[in-house]
Amino acid sequence: MQLFAVIINGHWQPGIGDPTFMGWFTVVAYFITALLCLINALPHPLVFPLQRVSQIRWLWGFFAILLLLLGINKQLDLQSLVTVVGKELALSQGWYQQRRMVQTQFIVGIVIAALLLVSVIGRAIYAERRTYRLALLGLIFLSCFIVIRASSFHHIDALIGWQVVGLRMNWILEIGGIACIAIAAIRTIFKRISLT
Repeated sequence: MQLFAVIINGHWQPGIGDPTFMGWFTVVAYFITALLCLINALPHPLVFPLQRVSQIRWLWGFFAILLLLLGINKQLDLQSLVTVVGKELALSQGWYQQRRMVQTQFIVGIVIAALLLVSVIGRAIYAERRTYRLALLGLIFLSCFIVIRASSFHHIDALIGWQVVGLRMNWILEIGGIACIAIAAIRTIFKRISLT
């Protein structure tokens, strides 16, 4: 109920989070890559041994859903809603002075979740690791980006703004991760085509 009160009181409104060229480019990249992953999630038993089909489809389906959600979040800026709701809860429940501890626990939770996710997927694709290592690398890049983005401490924000050869660190992590997954998905599509 408090979530609706925060939204109604005007503390947060849905809108375009990053209306720049790079923001829209990233959203389009998320959606195109999600579509490529969805194509690979469709059944095609000629590509892999039959016992591996469901596992491979699950992996590509997971990537498709993840990328779709990240693309939507890119422009809706839902993490700002989480920040506003967290602040409102801290103020209304009287633990605002301890918010740093809660923020730290939240970030540690995200780090643990990201490590578990990468570990589970890494184990799931172990038999096909040469084929899917680029997709796993993309997931690692995106996980790093999400972890850094989730922490709103000043020195972390400075890291995201840091530039390498004129490219911002957040572009390198986010678009680099998307590109790795896209290339892995395209390779799998071509592999499927060649076997038909």
